[in-house]
Amino acid sequence: MTDPDGLERLWTPHRMTYIDGIDTPQGCAFCLAPGLPEPESLVVARGELVYAVLNLYPYNPGHLMVCPYRHVADYTDLTEEETVEVAAFTRTAMRVIRAVSRPHGFNLGMNQGAVAGAGIAAHLHQHVVPRWGGDANFMPVIGRTKVLPQLLADTRLMLAKAWPS
Repeated sequence: MTDPDGLERLWTPHRMTYIDGIDTPQGCAFCLAPGLPEPESLVVARGELVYAVLNLYPYNPGHLMVCPYRHVADYTDLTEEETVEVAAFTRTAMRVIRAVSRPHGFNLGMNQGAVAGAGIAAHLHQHVVPRWGGDANFMPVIGRTKVLPQLLADTRLMLAKAWPS
């Protein structure tokens, strides 16, 4: 049966834990992630001051974030060393994703503050989103559905293996 608004529904009840905060560990997800085992944390690579982690709700396969270990909200509050390592990790992430997935381009960015769209505004993170021609096709635009052809665990393993030591 079709709903009165005419839209088909793709049910994703697993996201309710994210929305409701049920079964979500207390504290900052970006502070907790580095202490979890890689398959659970989705951490791809670790640096001295920052790490790369897959986005739990990716826009595209390979969408990752570069985060400082230190809990800091604003880009201007990073140390010089953190700023340099965020930039270096972002470059490496682009190179690794290019080698593994051959995207046609990238979106890079930081949303500073909740009003700017940051889902976790208290802990700075740089998005690295691979893009392909046609990845914004009728499914998200008309169907309001995102199709991801790869499981997060598979993406994490593939990128982690390709990340230079």
